[in-house]
Amino acid sequence: MEYGFTETQGMIRDLARQIAQEKIKPIREHYDEVNEFPHEIVKVFADADLCGVYISEDYGGMGGGIMDLSICVEELSKVCSGIALALAATALGTFPIILFGTDEQKKKFLPRIASGKSLAAFGLTEANAGSDAGGIKTTAVLDGDHYVLNGTKQWITNGGEAEIYTVVAMTNKAKGARGASAFIVEKGTPGFTFGKKENKMGIRASATRELVFQDCRIPKANLLAKEGMGFIVAMKTLDSSRPGVAAQALGIAAGALDEAVDYSRQRRQFGKPICSFQGVQFMLADMATQVEAARALVYAAARHIDSGAKDISKISAMCKLFASDTAMKVTTDAVQVLGGYGYMREYPVEKMMRDAKITQIYEGTNQIQREVIGLGLIKESAAAKK
Repeated sequence: MEYGFTETQGMIRDLARQIAQEKIKPIREHYDEVNEFPHEIVKVFADADLCGVYISEDYGGMGGGIMDLSICVEELSKVCSGIALALAATALGTFPIILFGTDEQKKKFLPRIASGKSLAAFGLTEANAGSDAGGIKTTAVLDGDHYVLNGTKQWITNGGEAEIYTVVAMTNKAKGARGASAFIVEKGTPGFTFGKKENKMGIRASATRELVFQDCRIPKANLLAKEGMGFIVAMKTLDSSRPGVAAQALGIAAGALDEAVDYSRQRRQFGKPICSFQGVQFMLADMATQVEAARALVYAAARHIDSGAKDISKISAMCKLFASDTAMKVTTDAVQVLGGYGYMREYPVEKMMRDAKITQIYEGTNQIQREVIGLGLIKESAAAKK
């Protein structure tokens, strides 16, 4: 199926698929095992111009949108979502600049990201501020022409590997969430260091680290939007980035389905391939239907956001919720189809099942997504009655 892709989108899909099969597939097991960041593959992404598919041509990108990014992330994640995350998490760290950056900020940072010379990351989560973003403790105090940052961010994807960080900190604690502001912080800034690298269940080729700020002075010019808009920057960013997580989950599910179908054709029991048994066929049919439903919702959400629609929170939450739940269900079933082999690390579905779990958790747990969707429905109903 072409899914209504433009010619450029079809090229992005084919290129990402080729890179996934030729460059990532042979080394995905190694990077999962050693828990290292795939620098060599990031260079491949950069050389193929995939790093800027969602960035405006004015700043060195390909001029696409969320849909182009989703297509790319899906194809890469079919083979290894941990490696794909180097690109997807960079998009998360870039969206605040795209959405709220001044022209000067965009000119300074976006070309570096689009070219693949710099990765990006998003610093929101803390030990006591996950779903409750209003619980942020990191502070930013204005001192002349600089802000002084102090605090720690936790579980930051691309942490330590990225050169450009968008960070949310409190500029006025008395105002709660309304006292948060967003900043651009560059790696190498004095007072900005990194804590431990996490040893994770899945997406082990992706670096997850603490960001530590100790009297870190950043230029006043690095403030995104205005003081007090940090929470809005964060929420609008997540609305735009969640289809990327959904695409990652979709790719994991689609990759697991492919592995399950291939295995079922080769594995013989009772004198014939297991794909000839109705029980297995029904499992594969359900898996395929779930994957296709998730793909339809992810693509619909991405196109809706790219259309310039203002109210995108509900559809964004829906696609992330459904695709990640689908990834967990489909990968679990894929392990079941492979039986004992599915439980062994030499077969990729075991890794896919581990990788799938985080998609239900990060960028807002699926319980939070359900809250966003429910509140959206109530808001729409109230508006319709006026």
